[in-house]
Formats: sequence, C-alpha cells, structure tokens
Amino acid sequence: MLLTSLLFKQGDPTVTTLWAEFATVALVHLLAVASPGPDFAVMLRQALTQSRRNALLSAVGIGLGILVHVTYSLLGIGLLIQQSLVLFTLLKVIGALYLTWIAIQCLRSRAGGVHVDTQGVSAQSGPGAFRLGFLTNALNPKATLFFVSLFSVVISPATPVGVQVGYGLYMAVMTGAWFAGVALFFTLPQVRRVFNRFGYWLDRLMGGVLLLLAGRLLFSTLSGDHSQPSE
Repeated sequence: MLLTSLLFKQGDPTVTTLWAEFATVALVHLLAVASPGPDFAVMLRQALTQSRRNALLSAVGIGLGILVHVTYSLLGIGLLIQQSLVLFTLLKVIGALYLTWIAIQCLRSRAGGVHVDTQGVSAQSGPGAFRLGFLTNALNPKATLFFVSLFSVVISPATPVGVQVGYGLYMAVMTGAWFAGVALFFTLPQVRRVFNRFGYWLDRLMGGVLLLLAGRLLFSTLSGDHSQPSE
C-alpha cells in the first residue's frame, strides 16, 4: 500500500489502465528492437568478429543508450529536438556521419583479413566495444523519433513519472537482453565456423548496409523529410 501511494496520486490512471498501457509499450518496443537497423548491423558484426565478452559489452552499450532517449523524452527535450529543424538536422547529420565511419571500417576489410580475433592486437578493448554499442544507439535519430512518439502518443501525460521511468528501464533492459541474445548466438563456434568461410564478404555487406542507412538518413535530411521511420 505504501509503494502504491508513493507511485500514484489521486486522479492518476488506474492500475488496469497502466497495465494496458505497459502492454502497448512492450509490444511497440519489441517490434522496434527486432526490426533491422544500425543497432542490429553493428551488433552482428561485433558478434562475428570480436570476442563474446566484447560482443556482450556492445549489447550492454546499446541497452544503456536507450536511457539517453528515455531521459530527454521524460524531460521534454525530445519534443524540442523534434520541433527544432536545426537541432534535429544536426542530430541526423551526426548520426549519419557516425554510421558512415563504421561502414568505412567494414568496407576497408580485405580478403583473408577478417577473422575472429579474441587476443590479437586488432581486437577491441572492452571500453571500445561498449562505446561502439552506446554511441550507435544514442546517436540514432530514428530512435529519437521513436521515443518522442512513444512518450507523446502511446504514454499518457497522466501516467506518473515513476511509472514512465519504469517503462524506460524496462526498454533498456529488454534491448540489452535482446542484443545479448544476438551476441550469444552469433558467437557460437558452429556459427563462427560458417562465418570464417565468407567473413570478408559479410563484413563488406555489413559496411554496405550501414552506408545505405547513412545515405538514407542524409537524403531525408537534405530533402526535408522528417517523417517517422522505424527504429
């Protein structure tokens, strides 16, 4: 009873209403996190070219990147970014340039030069793997649009802030768990044995996908298209 009184005030939505809202949030988030995008492309490459530890650190980074979007959405800054042409354009350009940089790293790979490296000098450091995942999600303008829409359309303004924070934590944890699952699967020895046969081409493919995503982002910026894409 004490916890309920702390979370809810008179006039707040009922518990039943909040459960229905949470179910909607969970479903929308599941569809968004499972859809192909920069997070998945980067996570796939990490899982296939780095150690399992580094791949999991990247997954944690992506999950914590969600909290950046949740924080500014709760503070109302997300709506300001969406409504400011200059700010949102700047965010899109930075995100596109970051994806381009990652894509170039993939496209520069040479035949025979791509392999699972868990101990060599080309292996990432733990902080580097975490940073890659975190920045990929935090600088993703599609995620900005997703969370602004979520907190302005799906989540009622009457929902207590504490409950909204709980939604955000749930999405961060579930995002990290989803990509941790991706990391665990693609770091299986059987999967990596298959990968080693055509790792060079897969690396190039991932670079091409990321470059297309960056190009699409820049094109939408130049054309003035600010419609909401999938995350």
